[in-house]
Amino acid sequence: MINQLNDRYGIANQLQFIEGKTLFKSDQMVSNSEENTDFPLIQVENDFAKATISLYGGHILSFQPVTESEDLLFLSEKAILQSGKAIRGGIPVCWPWFGPHPEQSNLPSHGFVRNRFWSVLSTATTPEGETHIQLGLTDTPDTRELWPHAWELVMDIMVGDTLTVGLMTRNRGNQPFTITQALHTYFRVGSIHGVRILGLDRTDYIDKVDGGAQKHQSGVVEITSEVDRIYTNVPAQLIVDDSRWKRQIRLTSEGSNSAVVWNPWSEKAAKFADLDDEDYLKFVCVETTNAGPDQIRVFPGNEHRLQVKIRN
Repeated sequence: MINQLNDRYGIANQLQFIEGKTLFKSDQMVSNSEENTDFPLIQVENDFAKATISLYGGHILSFQPVTESEDLLFLSEKAILQSGKAIRGGIPVCWPWFGPHPEQSNLPSHGFVRNRFWSVLSTATTPEGETHIQLGLTDTPDTRELWPHAWELVMDIMVGDTLTVGLMTRNRGNQPFTITQALHTYFRVGSIHGVRILGLDRTDYIDKVDGGAQKHQSGVVEITSEVDRIYTNVPAQLIVDDSRWKRQIRLTSEGSNSAVVWNPWSEKAAKFADLDDEDYLKFVCVETTNAGPDQIRVFPGNEHRLQVKIRN
């Protein structure tokens, strides 16, 4: 499979497909099934940046501009690459619902597309030397048992000095449907104690740690305990200011009126098998979303694009 992908979609000196076990530790891979040991990754290295993308989940694992000594994205060293499991870190795709299903608690949290293999639609080099990748996923009899709609997703990725990630939802059926969704980005930081999130001053949020209480943000966001908030009516640009590494990561979103800020803090992080106990100090999630009251109605034949641009 790797050879076939490289023959069809590889780009000399810029993009290659590799086996997942070359990035993930062998004890994090399931070895008793051919399906579970064949997890192709895309490795990109161009004049602007390096990036790694998993076909499982349509999941961006890494993005490091050439100007940075540290990756902009956090990936847990305990992340598990196993069919049916979500990968901890990078940019998981939550779709067609964010968080628990609004009506059926037995359905998987954050939807089902982060636990499926995506197809490669195209790869290309732009005239400027950036790398353009499109991945796709469509409904199946299996997904229609979880969510009874006909749909198509396209993940549109551009790797340059900016990482652009677009998630296109297309309604291929005869009835409208409503989605919530997220590009659930984990940002790598020098220390959570030195992080400030800029751009959310004077916005309202739903505090999920406090039972869904409606609150108002005053000033910058600093993380000093568990945080799980859905901010509403947010501006298009947010900044993760990291004083420890003296850098700012800028996020510019489209197709989104909400953002989620999440860090599990020490007690909850210790309960995750795919996180080290101290990993909560190394990341903050600032997620580009349609979540909470920010829901998207997609009519037959129409589409919606959720997008974020990330740069230092």
